Amino acid sequence: MTDIARPWKVATRPEDVPLEAICRVFRVPREAAGTRVDVFLSAQLRNTSRTRAKLIVERGVYTLEGRKLRPSDRVHWDDHVAVWRKPPDEADSAVPIPILYEDEHLMVVDKPPFLAVHPTARHHSATVIKLLEARFPDQFFSLIHRIDRETSGILLMGRSPKADRAFKGLIEARSIAEAKGTRGPNLPKAIQKTYLAITWGIPEPGLIDLPLIRDPENPLRVKMRVVERGGLESRTVVSVLETAGKYALVSCELLTGRQHQIRVHLAAIGCPVVGDKLYGPDERILARAADRELTAEDIASLELPRQALHAHRYRLPHAMTGEDLDLVSPLADDLRAFWESRLSAAAHR
Repeated sequence: MTDIARPWKVATRPEDVPLEAICRVFRVPREAAGTRVDVFLSAQLRNTSRTRAKLIVERGVYTLEGRKLRPSDRVHWDDHVAVWRKPPDEADSAVPIPILYEDEHLMVVDKPPFLAVHPTARHHSATVIKLLEARFPDQFFSLIHRIDRETSGILLMGRSPKADRAFKGLIEARSIAEAKGTRGPNLPKAIQKTYLAITWGIPEPGLIDLPLIRDPENPLRVKMRVVERGGLESRTVVSVLETAGKYALVSCELLTGRQHQIRVHLAAIGCPVVGDKLYGPDERILARAADRELTAEDIASLELPRQALHAHRYRLPHAMTGEDLDLVSPLADDLRAFWESRLSAAAHR
């Protein structure tokens, strides 16, 4: 099985690479020329630290022709680096995926936490897409939108290419209109997306209007940060539903849909999401978690094994029928149990 990022460049399988290994090929861009192989790969592989990238190189990184590369070797512009790895750990539990709504065009599922929405280098079969394809053979499924692996809750799936295009077009048109502040009779119906989160600290209710950019200083290439001007317009309306000591259960309505928007906005006002490995107590925890090197101190500081964020409610028009949909997913069991424990602790103080 081979995953080739550049399909016109095929890697030769080295003799010492097992037949079941999968391959991914990376082309070296001009700006990366001269860097070490391990540094290059840590930049290419999401959520991969320099330490883990070095181990990956030592275990199975080659040229296209099959020559073994060392972590300290230098890459050159237009080189192609072949990463051969064992198949992903399919011990990922094939958890059941509850269905909240379905018709011939659309399926809405209640995604459990720790389940990737689509195949990645680390999670190949135990993903929403793969599990639904196994459950419904010969059925078309596509992601209309995405949520993080650790985030639980509502996920919309298209059941035909036509439906996929229609729903994505609806969301894109509304997002553009919202970003521009457009008003008028031809504006698409509102799409309301509400998430629940548990925060460290109690946020001030109201609108958070802070533009976002990708953080150029973060080595994992996934972190966003707020800026005073420029950047992507980003707005979140926060309501405090309940408090328990230093914690709050909050409702967040997304007026725009930027990467990590809720997590960045809450962290920016001093109330990060409990369990957040990137925007919480120490951004380096994310790399240690990816390397399976969390310390006891990390675990204690996070309080939860995942970020306390849940896609709770989507209200939108059906892109194919025009029906008004009101989709609700109750707060996930693990987050509910954590919140009840915080309420209990606060009550006994």
